[in-house]
Amino acid sequence: MMNYPRLLLSTTRKRLVAPIQEGLSSSTRSRVRSSRQVLRPPCCLSRSLSSSSDGSSTSVAFDRTIKQRQRDNAARAQQLWKQADDDINDTDRVSYDYFREEIARRLVDRLDDIRREEGFPLTLDVGSGPGYIYRAICADDALEGEGGIGGVRKLVQLDSSQEMLHRDAEEEFEGMDRCGTYRMHAEEEGKLPFPDGTFDLVISSCALHWVNNLPGLFKEAHRVLKPDGCFMFAMVGGETLPELRVAMVMAELEREGGVSPHVGPFVELSDIGSLMQRAKFALPTIDIDTVHVSYPDAFVLMEHLQRMGENNASIKKRERTAQDTFLATACIYDELYAMQPQDGDPDLGNKEVEASVQVIFAIGWTPDASQQQPKARGSATHKIGEVVVDKTDGQ
Repeated sequence: MMNYPRLLLSTTRKRLVAPIQEGLSSSTRSRVRSSRQVLRPPCCLSRSLSSSSDGSSTSVAFDRTIKQRQRDNAARAQQLWKQADDDINDTDRVSYDYFREEIARRLVDRLDDIRREEGFPLTLDVGSGPGYIYRAICADDALEGEGGIGGVRKLVQLDSSQEMLHRDAEEEFEGMDRCGTYRMHAEEEGKLPFPDGTFDLVISSCALHWVNNLPGLFKEAHRVLKPDGCFMFAMVGGETLPELRVAMVMAELEREGGVSPHVGPFVELSDIGSLMQRAKFALPTIDIDTVHVSYPDAFVLMEHLQRMGENNASIKKRERTAQDTFLATACIYDELYAMQPQDGDPDLGNKEVEASVQVIFAIGWTPDASQQQPKARGSATHKIGEVVVDKTDGQ
């Protein structure tokens, strides 16, 4: 019978159910009895965002060839699942798109909040995958007339993984006629193959955290945008998977006497503002969400990361991790991060563990004369004291 772990949203606006195949059983493994102390995940690698004079990054944190291979393999696995024989029961099939679909919906919700009369007719999706943003833009049943959410009429989907890019190219879904699309296989880290001032909007959902040259990509996004164009993205942040980081470090220290990076060195929230200012984006807006996902055990969590194409691609990662270390990791994870039952939710019990993902949302604009401008220093005609009312006077 299927297990159904949940996406437990920190905003508590709604609760999603993500289907999952019952994975490796943890009933036979031993318990690790340790004190429940609060641990901050160790930063095995620090993400450097320094750049050269031409705006390109001077540091390399990820092996992009390995990452492309991982995503290609994940796309092929999903295609095999979708092409499975009819005699396979639907409950035995697993989809691993639930997290990216949710973040794409949240990002497009923010796009819907931006009121612009002409909308964003021509849009570029960087790191599009099989089309999470495309589906989210076309999904609103309340839309009337031409264009998807945000007035998007043409969406160019760009991705470095050809298998992932074309995974769902032949699929049809309701509302897809609202917005035309074109798929382009190209590297996100290089020069974008478009002239200056081409797009009204550049958008990206859960793709930038594996990019080495973030300063260069931000600069390219600025270049291909029209004046008063919008750059909007959702990016996995540095406070992601702290539970897995802690469990892996404790297991390696116990079994091997040392530690190595198993989770990518993602960007911190404080770096995003600097990146946007360096790329000369105006009116930046940044906020974060923390998404909590429940799984039966740590083995299923790691299986899902692999099936999503989110394996570790750090250049300093180990070639191989011993099976005994993984077993210890699962035991520690189960001991430290087991979810407790909550009132009114009898299905949420000690057999599930929690994983946390920090998602950074940001919006920036290319400068334009029509935008709000700060007043020149010394141009004020009134003093603050003239407009601030003392509540003790005349009350």
